[in-house]
Amino acid sequence: MKRHIVMLPGDGIGKEIMGSAKIVLQTIATEFGHQFTFAEHAIGGSAIDQFQTPLPDTTVKACEEADAILLGAVGGEKWDSLPGDQRPEKGLLGIRKALGLFANLRPIKGFLPLLHASPLKEEVIKGSDILIIRELTGGLYFGEPKGRIEKGNAVVDTLYYHRTEMERIIDKAFQSAQHRNKKLTSVDKANVLESSRFWREIVEAKRKEYPDVAVEHLLVDAAAMKLITQPNQFDVIVTENLFGDILSDEASVLTGSLGMLPSASIRTDGIGLYEPVHGSAPDIAGKGIANPLGMILSTALMLRHSFDMHEEADEIERAVQTSLDQGYYTADLAIEDGIVVSTKEMTDIVIGNLSTNSVSNCICNSYA
Repeated sequence: MKRHIVMLPGDGIGKEIMGSAKIVLQTIATEFGHQFTFAEHAIGGSAIDQFQTPLPDTTVKACEEADAILLGAVGGEKWDSLPGDQRPEKGLLGIRKALGLFANLRPIKGFLPLLHASPLKEEVIKGSDILIIRELTGGLYFGEPKGRIEKGNAVVDTLYYHRTEMERIIDKAFQSAQHRNKKLTSVDKANVLESSRFWREIVEAKRKEYPDVAVEHLLVDAAAMKLITQPNQFDVIVTENLFGDILSDEASVLTGSLGMLPSASIRTDGIGLYEPVHGSAPDIAGKGIANPLGMILSTALMLRHSFDMHEEADEIERAVQTSLDQGYYTADLAIEDGIVVSTKEMTDIVIGNLSTNSVSNCICNSYA
């Protein structure tokens, strides 16, 4: 299978962790008989420095022609004084809009060697493996009208959704559940909001198309509590934009490290943007100590959701798990009696766990 991947390293540690992603994908391509081509383009602060814009037209065009996009990170103190519409983060928002990415996927998985860093008791978080699917393009954030009214003495925000916007995100959630444990939790506020009652009606209609998936409805306040008290009771969670924003950020701290979490923003044809949830960490950029695992796990998301390569994605996730089980960790993590390693060393260890043949050594030595 041939696939073209656009790489957007961005700022800070982005370039370092993108190097890790590339050689992991090269290993997968060699072992499974695929052909991946790569092209690198600028976004964020680095694009501002080169092109005076956080999202150059050439980057947008390249992404439109790609089969998938990998993003490192954007932002940093260097550009904090710029006006809001010229800051690096506008590049990320802009590319999502330009590509019509409507679904955000946020896996939340607790790795056993790291559970001691979770704010939850280990017995509560142990075994949790959640996929939160959030609608990205509608709802309260984008509805019109919005703004100050009545001479500044009142304010209005509009929660607007069209049926088709709800249907496509709910379809994606059902399809994801079919590839996992066939359990879907739909989160809404149907006891108060008309939009949530409409959402729940669509979920009920859609469940007939996916009879193998068990469905439960949960009010958002109850879902927030259950994420803390019983996170391992969830498999796939689907919800609208505002609720998804809040719940995915709540869930992101449960595992004890942002450095381990990948994410994806995708559309109906499978094209997607894949990135770790952590920031650009300019304070450690260039020191060779950045954690590459969130970026590497983002490549697994890309293989699964854009390329339908489930076995290959499973292999990457298994290699990351094995590396942690062996006691290796980067400076942002902490494993009892473990061994602290650099970005390059952690990448080499993951690649070694991907392969039992000599090809991994060959690719590993090409790391730059």
